[in-house]
Amino acid sequence: MTEPTLVIVRTFPAPRSVVFRAWSSAEHMQRWFSPEHYTVPEVEIDFRTGGIFVLCMRSPAGQDHWSRGRYDEVSPPDRLAFTVAVGAAASPAFTAFTNVTFEDDGAGTRITVRQRYDIHDPACGTAVAGAPEGWRTTLDKLAREVVRLQAGAVVHDSFSLERHYDAAPAAVFRALTDQAAKDRWFGGSEGSVVLERTMDVRPGGWERMRVRHATGMVTAFEALYFDVVADRRLVYAYEMHLDGRKISVSLATMEIETSGTGSRLRVTEQGAFLDGYDDGGKRAHGTAWLLDRLGASLGG
Repeated sequence: MTEPTLVIVRTFPAPRSVVFRAWSSAEHMQRWFSPEHYTVPEVEIDFRTGGIFVLCMRSPAGQDHWSRGRYDEVSPPDRLAFTVAVGAAASPAFTAFTNVTFEDDGAGTRITVRQRYDIHDPACGTAVAGAPEGWRTTLDKLAREVVRLQAGAVVHDSFSLERHYDAAPAAVFRALTDQAAKDRWFGGSEGSVVLERTMDVRPGGWERMRVRHATGMVTAFEALYFDVVADRRLVYAYEMHLDGRKISVSLATMEIETSGTGSRLRVTEQGAFLDGYDDGGKRAHGTAWLLDRLGASLGG
């Protein structure tokens, strides 16, 4: 059973880049992506076309409502689309198909939300019927998040990750410090082009990489090394830039130790994330992906 499309239009006194950014990370979505009086205790998103969307809304009575799906399109700052199944993973109550467009409107941004539903359980019809009011109060919360983003808040976060590799500490250290070895796992994703690459791993040495991705976006990584102990430890600070804008400053420590016949690598980062472009959860996810690529470059 298919329900008609819901259409809601709202204008925000902020640039499209800011309004779009409020949809771009778990940290932002957790603050606003639920109706008034509901909360979002858990959310995991991979904000790219084909990336996952998993979110839990909790009612004032403590009842959890899960949405699980994927992004069909992420085209900043113009459009995004995602499809999610709502309800139990094995037997969802309905599927929601959501499209959001972002358009300049004078000094602000007009967004249009279009949502269509495939109903699997007729008993959930009241939930779909309440969608217009739910979206109204949800977008009220989005308006507050946009105001917060425009205030230029700095978000501080930290994370630690561990990986076990079937390689000696010296081999892991080489993969982290030799440019040819590091480039086998530290480059961009498929379709990206490296625009600049330098590497000088020593106390006081710099590392730089600029990459243009298939979407046209340019990211830049610039690191300064403070402590380098062969086969054991690296400590460095790094900045990340997105299309020429600084989005974070982080302190990273990499510690290597023997583990059985291989090695254990522990990565710890403390970050200051600027103007809402990134957060610790998203950075940890990206770092985990890189560490898995590092392992593949070592052969395990």
